[in-house]
Amino acid sequence: MDATTTTRTQAEQAPRGAVPEHPDHLTDLLTGALHDGDLVGVAARACDLSARDLAEVLARCDESDAGVLFRLLDKDTAAAVFEELDAVSAQRVLDGMREGTAGEPADGRGHTVLELVEGLDPDDRARLLGEMPASVAHRVLAGLTPDRRRATAALLGYPAGSVGRLMTPEVVSLHAGGTVADALARVRRTGRDAETVYTLPVVGPGRRLEGTVGLRELVLSPPETPLAELVETDIDWVRATDTGEDAARLLGDSDGIALPVVDAERRLLGLLTIDDAVEELERAESEDVARQSGAEPWQGHYMTAGVLGLARSRVVWLLLLLVAATLTVNVLQYFEATLAQVTALALFVPLLIGTGGNAGAQAATASVRALAVGEVRPSDVLAVMWREARVGAALGTMLALAGLLIGTALVGASIALVVGISLVVICAWAATIGATMPLVARRIGIDPAVVSAPAVTTLVDATGLVIYFSVAHLVLQL
Repeated sequence: MDATTTTRTQAEQAPRGAVPEHPDHLTDLLTGALHDGDLVGVAARACDLSARDLAEVLARCDESDAGVLFRLLDKDTAAAVFEELDAVSAQRVLDGMREGTAGEPADGRGHTVLELVEGLDPDDRARLLGEMPASVAHRVLAGLTPDRRRATAALLGYPAGSVGRLMTPEVVSLHAGGTVADALARVRRTGRDAETVYTLPVVGPGRRLEGTVGLRELVLSPPETPLAELVETDIDWVRATDTGEDAARLLGDSDGIALPVVDAERRLLGLLTIDDAVEELERAESEDVARQSGAEPWQGHYMTAGVLGLARSRVVWLLLLLVAATLTVNVLQYFEATLAQVTALALFVPLLIGTGGNAGAQAATASVRALAVGEVRPSDVLAVMWREARVGAALGTMLALAGLLIGTALVGASIALVVGISLVVICAWAATIGATMPLVARRIGIDPAVVSAPAVTTLVDATGLVIYFSVAHLVLQL
């Protein structure tokens, strides 16, 4: 029995509901059955999976398999799965469907790009169109109904990365002059089309935001209660041009589930909901992690990212760090005479620059994280420098004790003393530099993650050697 037949048999014989835990196993089962031509078995198997599981499978499939698998889903399931896909994976699915024009049916089930895009919430629709090629986006946008086109175009009009791109304009707003009965009647009348009704913004004349009220308070209050008595006016809100990441963190800090978004005159435009805020924080976290490791962030699922694409995302920083590492070579060349006099000093060069680089990277990571969650600001730079200098000195002292024991046993007390003193100074210096560079970067408008671990490590390598050989000159009287 060949591999594809085995896969098909597994897909047919697996009991309904017994879903494999790992997405790669699911992908292998479904794509194997697809390649074997068992479309009925694939469709039956897909019925047992949740929309989230199917979205993960589609994200792992290649473009053509994703298109075929998606066309096998019934209309309601396809819409639910499409909402779960990130913008890049959704675009790959649409490309895999090999549509001739934006409005043509993709198959007998009636899936079309327009139907799928129209079924999305406005913020998800704007995010997807923003990732599409301009020609395709204009064609799809032109095919939307007038109301959806206006709502989507309004969101696309905000800068990329702003909260205006993330908010939902489909909200139930209440008027401050009504009663609880009036408010509940409005929620019942218009709430079906809103993304959330649990946090309800309250507006005054000209749709100016006055506060919010929770659905819980409305339901538990007598119908004749004036709405103004329930409105919470001391609330957080953001302007549509604020960054999405800052707005998402503000929503997280407020422990709410939605955050009002307003224009420059505080007129209500929409809400940032908690699910979109979590997605934005995940995107920002992924971007920071990539940059802290010396790479540019990539779009889409890791398992379907191209090898050359991943290499391109990493090579630029590696080239820059390679050039910067010539500083270390120059320092070693400058102190060549010192090494010639005391060759034992060379034994501890890797230990010292490695320790200093690690200490600097730890401090840089802590600083970037503290900046991201608002625990420190660029104005705190002096306090952070003083704190990290002491932390680094304490770490260096602990490491120096071990270094003295090892060094004395290997090369004698004098060299061990040089190593011990150097460890204290290098660790203090590395921690100070590592914590300071992200703060300075934020001050001058650079992403702090860009100047984090790799850049700090390279700088500390060169300066650590200067410290080491300077201490050797003083202690050994070279």
